[in-house]
Amino acid sequence: MDPLGDVLNLSRVHGALLGNLYAAAPWGLDFPGNGGAMVHAVTCGTAWLRVDHAAPVRLTPGDVFLLPSGTGYRLSSTPNGRCEPFDKRLQAQMTPERGLTIGGDGPRTVFLCAGYDYDLDIAQPLLSLLPRVMHVPADPARPGRVAPIVEMLAAELSAPGLGSGTAVARLLDLLLIEAIRHWARHGPDEGGPSWLAALRDPAIASALALLHARPAEPWTLEELAGEVHMSRATLARRFTEAVGEPPLAYLTRWRMHLAAARLKNTSDTIETIAREVGYSSEHAFNRAFSRHRGHPPGRYRQLARTA
Repeated sequence: MDPLGDVLNLSRVHGALLGNLYAAAPWGLDFPGNGGAMVHAVTCGTAWLRVDHAAPVRLTPGDVFLLPSGTGYRLSSTPNGRCEPFDKRLQAQMTPERGLTIGGDGPRTVFLCAGYDYDLDIAQPLLSLLPRVMHVPADPARPGRVAPIVEMLAAELSAPGLGSGTAVARLLDLLLIEAIRHWARHGPDEGGPSWLAALRDPAIASALALLHARPAEPWTLEELAGEVHMSRATLARRFTEAVGEPPLAYLTRWRMHLAAARLKNTSDTIETIAREVGYSSEHAFNRAFSRHRGHPPGRYRQLARTA
């Protein structure tokens, strides 16, 4: 099984194009945190990205940056330029058809801007473990697949044709996947432990894949270690260092995500869901789910459907 695909499918992630941002220097925009994932691709010119108190990052054509959990950020024509809020007035002006034009009469920068909708309750605990900012710089020596996707998106925006809306939506989904893949392979190591960073370690990636493929299995640390040809102590240490929690704690958390999605999106009985995520006792499942989600399964399903 594929942990990244599992997370994106379970979270029901899908892209929504906001449009092109045409910015002529001097310019600056302050984007508030909104709890949703955002992605920008630079198709022309340069800009500076600022997040909290981190050093400004220079963006050049072909660069893509992703904010998985909706962190607030600022974009500007200079490293310390003044930024106006990207408020409801500007949001209303920005459409996929005409984009948004701001700034003065200096050099122009063009961004492709998109957001991602997802099931917040399911996705947020998973996406919040990713880095707040995932920068995929353009690299002619290691182009990957991000650049062609950005080029196709830009072409669809500049010359829409039959089925453009659907094409853009599919390309945005691909852009998200490729941006995450690129970061998983080449991103910095200082972001801290997470299930995505753990995919860089082949043995830990194999362990994660096994837990995702067979979540209902009554795994023990010894059995999992045997599957990936490691000692129990080595697996426990390396898994915890890479992912941020021990293997069986991760398994329990993943089971609760699976159960929450089934409770929200199916009419399966609680007994059936409990069995399919690895609990032979409905009582034990109820206790585990309440501990992780704050409500017993039946109440959680009722609240989710009311919402």
